[in-house]
Amino acid sequence: MGENLVLTNVRPMGGDPTSVTFANGRIAGFGQAGSDGAETLDGGGGILIPGLVEAHTHLDKTLLGMPWYHNDVGPRLMDKIENERAQKRLLGIDPARQSERQALLSSSLGSTHIRSHVDVDTDLGLAGIEGVLATREKLRDVVDIEVVAFPQSGMLIRPGTVALMEEAMKLGAQVVGGLDPSAIDRDPKGHLDVIFDLAERYGRPVDIHLHETAELGAFSVELIVERTKALGMQGHVTISHAFCLGMPDQDYVAALIEALAEARIHILTTAPAFKAVPPVKRLMEAGVVVGAGSDGVRDTWGPYGNADMLERAVLVGLRNNFRRDDEVAMALETCTSGGARMMERESYGLEVGCNADLVLLDGETLAEAVVSRRPRKLVIKSGKVVARDGRSIMAAP
Repeated sequence: MGENLVLTNVRPMGGDPTSVTFANGRIAGFGQAGSDGAETLDGGGGILIPGLVEAHTHLDKTLLGMPWYHNDVGPRLMDKIENERAQKRLLGIDPARQSERQALLSSSLGSTHIRSHVDVDTDLGLAGIEGVLATREKLRDVVDIEVVAFPQSGMLIRPGTVALMEEAMKLGAQVVGGLDPSAIDRDPKGHLDVIFDLAERYGRPVDIHLHETAELGAFSVELIVERTKALGMQGHVTISHAFCLGMPDQDYVAALIEALAEARIHILTTAPAFKAVPPVKRLMEAGVVVGAGSDGVRDTWGPYGNADMLERAVLVGLRNNFRRDDEVAMALETCTSGGARMMERESYGLEVGCNADLVLLDGETLAEAVVSRRPRKLVIKSGKVVARDGRSIMAAP
């Protein structure tokens, strides 16, 4: 941890101006003078919020810093999966280098925590896991990176993948990932057998990509709820995307939300423009934890994405028709405390004793700061400044 630090003239969550003291990497107090010898920084009236949380991305896949990729990939999900698997070798995507580039960009934009789904497949084995684990260690003083072992190409349909998933757990992956149990592996029971068995044996949480829509997706949700309750994994399971929760049958959606809340299953949304999305306000009002993420950032799937979780909050707001200031704050919550709770991060927040993982925003009010998305004035990790005015203290490779 760094030396003690006092940040003066800041407005926690847009409230009244005060000062905040950090000691030993934690928030030591508000409105105090600080200890002798502590460094003092003027916050300039900025809005202090907990660190942004990038709760769903793919650090191993980004093309940041590489030549422009001409995309002419077919429309199906499997088209994109198969193309990406081939392009990894053709383009020379180095998981360590590329994950470091995106992680530093995320940090400069205020993310203090990242959950990255990292491909595990029989073509490239565990190269992605090894690369992102190296980045996690290299940047451990700048940003926390949580690694999900993710069978992007399918698991049961590609023999040998299950063994690689287990090896990923042994290497240090912290979360067991899954993917469309019915639509990709075409064996929902078998798929869930494997990932929940790995989770149980290694004591890891689960995060399942669920692109399946309508009744097919709802069927998978029901199976995941059953497994979660049967194995006592309440609070340790996330369903990412969950497009089926945006289907027109509102009675069915209401029943699914009730089941998710009872099983304490979290929902992750990327607020995409091309699919129906989970209803964030209804989920949160039911007690479901909702996080948000960028998904892919400038990769072979698409040219979009900039790793800015303030922009993601705006997209969450737009897709959910959030217009009031309190609704904009709700959208921001998916990109802060929602993601932190999903990742089971203890001591996260703005209270005394919490880890000093914070962002200083420029804005008149909290809502105005979110929608304006100006460069982050300061990003603080464990009580130390790691980015200033939108620039990281570290240079990307």
